Amino acid sequence: MQQGIALPDGSRPAAHFRNTAYVINESRDHFDAAHAAGLMAVHGRSTAGRGFALGTGQLEDRPHVIDFVRCSYLGLDNHPVIVAGAIEAIEAQRSLHWSCARTRLNFDLLTELEDNLAEMFGARVIVFSTVMLANLGAMPILASGQLTDGKKPVVVFDRLAHISLAYHKPVVADETRVETIGHNDIDALERLCRQEPVVAYVCDGVYSMGGHAPIRELRRLQDRYGLFLYIDDAHGISLFGRQGEGFARSQFPGELGDRTILAASLGKGFGASGGLLMFGTAEQEALFRRYAIPHAFSAAANLAAVGAALGSCKIHRSAELGQRQRRLAQRIDLFDRRVATAEQGNSLPIRMITVGSEIAAIAIAREFLDAGFYTSVTFFPTVAQGRAGIRVCLTADHEVRDIERLCDCILGRMPDAACSPCAEPALA
Repeated sequence: MQQGIALPDGSRPAAHFRNTAYVINESRDHFDAAHAAGLMAVHGRSTAGRGFALGTGQLEDRPHVIDFVRCSYLGLDNHPVIVAGAIEAIEAQRSLHWSCARTRLNFDLLTELEDNLAEMFGARVIVFSTVMLANLGAMPILASGQLTDGKKPVVVFDRLAHISLAYHKPVVADETRVETIGHNDIDALERLCRQEPVVAYVCDGVYSMGGHAPIRELRRLQDRYGLFLYIDDAHGISLFGRQGEGFARSQFPGELGDRTILAASLGKGFGASGGLLMFGTAEQEALFRRYAIPHAFSAAANLAAVGAALGSCKIHRSAELGQRQRRLAQRIDLFDRRVATAEQGNSLPIRMITVGSEIAAIAIAREFLDAGFYTSVTFFPTVAQGRAGIRVCLTADHEVRDIERLCDCILGRMPDAACSPCAEPALA
């Protein structure tokens, strides 16, 4: 856990939560190598399904590859209903963006979107331009004690909490004590709950590098100790639930109550653009509408994003959502039957293939790209030093044959990743 050593007077020195120079110095060579290999800052244009034309220039002259990088897990980011929603919103309002803070003026379509999401997800909802901005607005308010009956909580971050959460530790530390515990370390969290009068825990629902939060155990601590939960479910939204409530919300039956806030993305499984916060009480919603910095002093998501999200709401209220959820589950199962990973069998669409050496991981990812598959090479600071690897994002839109061909490439390069033979699933 992260805390300063007590000084002679009993106080603690200021903790340090940034080491930017170290991160840059330790990762620069690997970033340079990945850029030189054509694996980062890639440009392209969508074609059909998960395909895209690599590079710029005439489409017919470019290599066409299959994308396993984008996080549109249900394959909605190219959906005609979502694209049409963006266009229709701009045409209806004859505008893209109103340059004023949301405490002054809002598009009526934004109110319609928030009302739709609130009904779908069973919570009060505020939409932001990005999840990063939603978290930026939330962290100071959480640290202030305004959400915990005026008592400032000890704010505990999971060690693997996404950078869009962890980045705000210095701001939180300016208000209250910050601790960092091991990934999904329920025992350490419970010890803090026993020791401290008020504790707030900050974590992801579904982690961007694989795995998920133990929601059931967290709810047990909440029931026993009054633990406040702030869960960023950016990678879990839309994948579960009758109307796409997501990984985290689906595990909170009924109302969220006053001790849980959920963040989510409108740009991943949801297929549009933007972020949101879900609240359990009207008081919390009102507080954030007045004091969350991006809401009070910045503009809302642009109208194309709002219109696209309204289009996605239509899909989320239709039978198509369940069909896409099932297609995704089948494709995850197919991959798991071929390639062994630490995430195998967890029903989530992110699979990490650990390589170890950063240079080796870059070389393997380049080989996959040459074979027609764009995957994410991951290394420090995204993952721990010496734990570089390849991230594969599976979607409902991937063709079965493309997943099989990628698995062939992985096993041809890393035969130790092979699973034991088993019966093949029936796929739609």
